[in-house]
Amino acid sequence: MNFDFRLWDIHIGAPHAFNERAPQIDNGATRPSPDRYHDKAFADAEWEQVFARSWLFACPASDVREPGDFARFDIGRESFIIVRGEDGDVHAHYNVCPHRGSQLVLDDVGSLAKFTCPFHSWQFDLDGRNIAVTDPETFRPEVLCHDRDMTSVRCEVAAGLVFISMDPEVAPLTEWLAPILPHLELYEMDQMYVIQHRKSDWGANWKGGVDAFAEIYHLHAVHPQTQCLMDDRTQIDLYPNGFSRQFVPFAQPSRRFADQEAVNPGIALMLRDAGIDPEQYQGTAHETRADVQRAKRKRSDELGLGYERFSDTQLSDSTVYSVFPNTQLGCHPEAVFLHRFLPHATDPNQFTYDTIILYRHVDAPGYRPPAWMGLSEEIDTSGETRPDVVRTGLGEPPGLGEVLDQDSDLLPIVQAGARSRGFRGPLWSEQEARLRHFHAELDRRMQGATS
Repeated sequence: MNFDFRLWDIHIGAPHAFNERAPQIDNGATRPSPDRYHDKAFADAEWEQVFARSWLFACPASDVREPGDFARFDIGRESFIIVRGEDGDVHAHYNVCPHRGSQLVLDDVGSLAKFTCPFHSWQFDLDGRNIAVTDPETFRPEVLCHDRDMTSVRCEVAAGLVFISMDPEVAPLTEWLAPILPHLELYEMDQMYVIQHRKSDWGANWKGGVDAFAEIYHLHAVHPQTQCLMDDRTQIDLYPNGFSRQFVPFAQPSRRFADQEAVNPGIALMLRDAGIDPEQYQGTAHETRADVQRAKRKRSDELGLGYERFSDTQLSDSTVYSVFPNTQLGCHPEAVFLHRFLPHATDPNQFTYDTIILYRHVDAPGYRPPAWMGLSEEIDTSGETRPDVVRTGLGEPPGLGEVLDQDSDLLPIVQAGARSRGFRGPLWSEQEARLRHFHAELDRRMQGATS
């Protein structure tokens, strides 16, 4: 198989145009200790050194479109309120009342003119300033002279996504995202909105989730049903700050798949997405990927979609970005599949898998989110209503579709093995270069580096 392991400052319009390999980032000789997957002390240090000092994806900008619109972002032991202020800017505050520590917001999303504490009804404006204390005459002046505003955190918006950081000294978001920001901006997520949001608790460390979603080496074993429509030959690009990209070729079978000629049902789905009737299609499985690309360009020309900004690869394949530390984006011109791997507040053997699908409606026959995302026909794709967050607890079937349900079943098995005395740490192939790159950045940050 042809596995392409490269680090490029790449021109997005021609992702396959370069042939020179960049210097290798590391040789993979270091074998990390498996403690990182289960040790409580490691998890506590990781929270302080990584999560408390990084930019964290909080919500799509579409969740906070108008003044008063808010989204709640929970991660680890913290909860934040993301809110569009009266000034039009997006702000973020710890979801904490300064009086006695009660959380202020309990809903996932909503719209409020002010925040009111459910415990004693203290009130705060959208900027987090205290505007009302219940029965202020019962407080001594030397008590109310203390700061009684909400505690705010850094909050910035880029590529239609809102990020927060608990570190007031963190570098600007655009500087942090610089290696991949021009790539993300191509997808115009600022014009997309949430059409599905699901959270499920999994019995594994959050890094186990990151690892599983950053390689396709496991597809043949865990998801053999994907081999008819996804190729294992892939390009991997590594960037500073632990970021990476991988092109996952769709609409053609894996080299491992027996029938390389027939247009199987999986590829037929891809043809329909592109507006090609598979019943009338005369080509073979070798030709479908190129024909999907051509059909999408034709559709773009007819509808003015602007697909000339995308390479052929970006039209047919899933372009997957890893944003350190815990976010991945599966990007398509029609929709973006966001994945977050949220560490548990106290147990390193659990995490919450948080998925969001972003989409922008186009009024054209056959135009829809990619079929592989598994959206039901009942889902509202108009953007008129923001769907509720669907939650499933630990041990419950997550109902995320066949492939993701298989991952949720497997990761607790991997986690159990990672805790064994017999496991001495991971050994990564070149197909797992994104994992190695992620863990190298994690180690760097654990040693005190901030950028």
